[in-house]
Amino acid sequence: MTQPLIGIIMGSDSDLPTMQGAIAVCKDFGVPVEVAIVSAHRTPERMMEYAKSAHERGIKVIIAGAGGAAHLPGMVASVTPLPVIGVPVPSRHLQGVDSLYSIVQMPAGIPVATVAIGNATNAGLLAVQIIATHEIELLKKVQNYRQNLCESVMEKQAKLDQIGYEEYLKQM
Repeated sequence: MTQPLIGIIMGSDSDLPTMQGAIAVCKDFGVPVEVAIVSAHRTPERMMEYAKSAHERGIKVIIAGAGGAAHLPGMVASVTPLPVIGVPVPSRHLQGVDSLYSIVQMPAGIPVATVAIGNATNAGLLAVQIIATHEIELLKKVQNYRQNLCESVMEKQAKLDQIGYEEYLKQM
């Protein structure tokens, strides 16, 4: 796959450190992405063009990170037929709670899937899972990923059983 399937957009370059989690997940799963700065407030025409044309360019899912007023995910969702996943970016003053509320409170008919504040990794995983519903090889990768998560927890439990919680805490 070389054609970008996931669009990862953000309102400002200061959001890139948060959005890196989504980029990394997509890279790990071999899903090509395009990454762009698309501000709902400073570049509204660019935002509208990006959102309206994404499906024509082969994008299947858009991940939109935004802080503060966080209008980007909702505005993009209002003009694209694609699924949109919103990532509330932590803000300096309200730690991202304002962003979370702005993204999650969409009106009926214009859904935006919303992940936890700052959790672009889960946004990337959700986007990959959406694409995997139609790509069997990617679905197998998702299943392997989940199995590895399970095995990791079981290994930790075995270590906890072996050394006890007090020693385990010392090693954390």
